[in-house]
Amino acid sequence: MQDVAGSHPPAAHPSDQARTALATDRSPLGEAARWAVDLLTAPAPPAEDAVAARFVPPTPGRTARDFLVRLREWREQGPFTVEAYEPVAHKAWIVLAGAGGARHTLSLTLDSTGLVRLFTLRPETVIPYVGTWAEVEDALRTPGVQHSVLAARLTPAGPDGPAGPDGPGSPDGPADPEILHESAAGLPMPTGSAYKLFLLRALLGAVEEGRVSWDDEVVVRPESRSLPTGDMQELPDGTRVSVRETATKMIAISDNTAADLIVGLLGRKAVEDSLADAGHHDPALLRPFLTSREFFELGWGDPARLAEWARRDEAGRRALLREIDGPLTVGLADLGETVHRTGLDWFMDAHDVLRVLDGLRRDSARDTTGTAERILTANPGLPVDRDRWSRVYFKAGSSPGVMMYSWLFEDAAGEAWVLVLRQCADEQKTIGDGLFLRGIGRRIAESGLLSAVTR
Repeated sequence: MQDVAGSHPPAAHPSDQARTALATDRSPLGEAARWAVDLLTAPAPPAEDAVAARFVPPTPGRTARDFLVRLREWREQGPFTVEAYEPVAHKAWIVLAGAGGARHTLSLTLDSTGLVRLFTLRPETVIPYVGTWAEVEDALRTPGVQHSVLAARLTPAGPDGPAGPDGPGSPDGPADPEILHESAAGLPMPTGSAYKLFLLRALLGAVEEGRVSWDDEVVVRPESRSLPTGDMQELPDGTRVSVRETATKMIAISDNTAADLIVGLLGRKAVEDSLADAGHHDPALLRPFLTSREFFELGWGDPARLAEWARRDEAGRRALLREIDGPLTVGLADLGETVHRTGLDWFMDAHDVLRVLDGLRRDSARDTTGTAERILTANPGLPVDRDRWSRVYFKAGSSPGVMMYSWLFEDAAGEAWVLVLRQCADEQKTIGDGLFLRGIGRRIAESGLLSAVTR
């Protein structure tokens, strides 16, 4: 993430600190990041079998041999030196300076076993400093892209505010948000995997009511497999996984197959019945509640079915889902054109995301096992300043032409803020890989904008 001129920049992080951080990171991610940098800087490229051993099982067009072809092209842009290192959960971003000073970002993603799922090298995404909300809006304003921002402070419900089960103003009641800034926040937009937040609330409710236990198990079957993100789709048929592990993967690595297994466990109707209480302003926008497998099958399978989805009402769409019940027939290579204009995605506005995050915070407070909190804090989405933020919840969402990032930040005093950033476009290339939107989120979190009370 390159620094450019703007308002009130934070202190610079020298490249030697980044190199030290990379060299001393003894985590599996740190070891993988050093290996990845070595691939680009070693005197010679590695052998094919050595590369294959580090990656998840190959798919067509994504073999070790294919990767080595790209690696040789990347190495020609060197020699490289490390300028920045940013590890977060199972992902790392390493900024490298190449020949002539050109800067690149090496993006690395591991699966839950430590194997490499994603390895890319691209020109560095330049993120401007933002010190005002006007600068945030200017940074996000892109031709052909609809964007939305919501930033709010969550204040306890007052005597006249929303009531919890113990009455008006009770700690169990939803917070009364103080809006710091919003643009198009009330516009329902496609949000990709943000639906998993609502799914988690439905699961937490089932656990709290005793209908589901964290130690219950789900079973991986051919018809339950989806596409990445995640890695549960690669488990053998009949593999049994605890609800605890499945829910953790659903949030921490946005595992699509995990989410589909949770929908199967709870039942589509139970999930749909929970949406209003979970915080969605118009649950009809999420009915029928899609699994990710259904989303992929409808979006990039038979084009006639996608056209039918666009034409049909809710009852007709439910009938269409029954027609595609079975194992997935499309792969990652089939994904291309955007489909959200047909109404195929998970639609919500930014206030829905705020309410579900606030609800999850309250759910976690009631969970005496601590499981909900561990799930919600497993991946903060960005490096966290623990002197400032004692708790961070994070969920991103994406699909072709769609990008969404959301955070709940809480300080040591228990005050919380929510930030929701969304983008939507008719073409994926106008949005890119999400690094820019995530970078803006990081800039906001590092600034004083979330603690300011004036718009």
